Amino acid sequence: MDHAQNSPSPAERPDPADRPGRLTVGLVGAGRAGSVLAAALARVGHRTVAVSAVSSASRERAAQRLPGAPIVPPDSVVAAADLALLAVPDDALEPLVTGLAEVGAFRPGQLVVHICGAHGLDVLQPATRAGALPLALHPIMTFTGRDEDESRLAGVHWGVTTVPELRPVGEALVVEMGGEPLWVADAQRPLYHAALVVAANHLVTLINDAVDLLRAAGVERPGAALAPLAGAALDNALRSGDAALTGPVSRGDAGTVANHLDALRGRQPSAVAGYLAMARRTADRAIAAGRLDPAAAENLLDVLGDHSAAT
Repeated sequence: MDHAQNSPSPAERPDPADRPGRLTVGLVGAGRAGSVLAAALARVGHRTVAVSAVSSASRERAAQRLPGAPIVPPDSVVAAADLALLAVPDDALEPLVTGLAEVGAFRPGQLVVHICGAHGLDVLQPATRAGALPLALHPIMTFTGRDEDESRLAGVHWGVTTVPELRPVGEALVVEMGGEPLWVADAQRPLYHAALVVAANHLVTLINDAVDLLRAAGVERPGAALAPLAGAALDNALRSGDAALTGPVSRGDAGTVANHLDALRGRQPSAVAGYLAMARRTADRAIAAGRLDPAAAENLLDVLGDHSAAT
């Protein structure tokens, strides 16, 4: 059978906007994440009817990713939408919701979604008291502002937190955007978010510290040198857990670690504290996993303690 002959042409394919249950969407905060998520909703037929954007960069993103959506104040955005998507920095979310509630922007039956990983439902209480339906939907992905941000959404897990009766709604929105829902209890949102910060933000710091150290050692293309090693280490860690630990700390090579710390003090003293913290944490995990005998670790822990005292 020739499947190509039976496939509808682009002109014959159903318009996503004709699907049942399509919503009008208002985006408060056209930042790197918010603009991508509103565009993802638009691709499956939800219609962005208003956007708030303050900076010139946000206005450019709104024009590029959400063409035709008017830029208006936040209260007007929320008033125009079936689904109010609040995509502002963590510390700005609570005052934003409080202020919008004070001017009567929320209404009964309206979906109010925030995308902050650190917050759960408490921050949406002013909207909930007005009859709005609260959802915390957080994509487990970092957004850089580049074009590939949109394609990176495919297959991403999302932390979904809401009241039980709205769980199917939150999960359906995530699936529509190509994601995988991951239920996170409201009380566990801070711990959930801390885990992601360690995995992404702290990883960036560690890699950039390593790049700086290699550059200081005379390596001309430190990123290229590190890429295979860092990629293999990440893959091994996700596959094997603590069994993936290698290197001088997991072997108890106290002399090597002491030499590292001496070199750092002489050439890159700002990196000493981070090395010490990660070496101690690595030793703890290696001992707990049975990869480093506590007796064999004594000299190593002494070295770490001595250098910590000298910091």
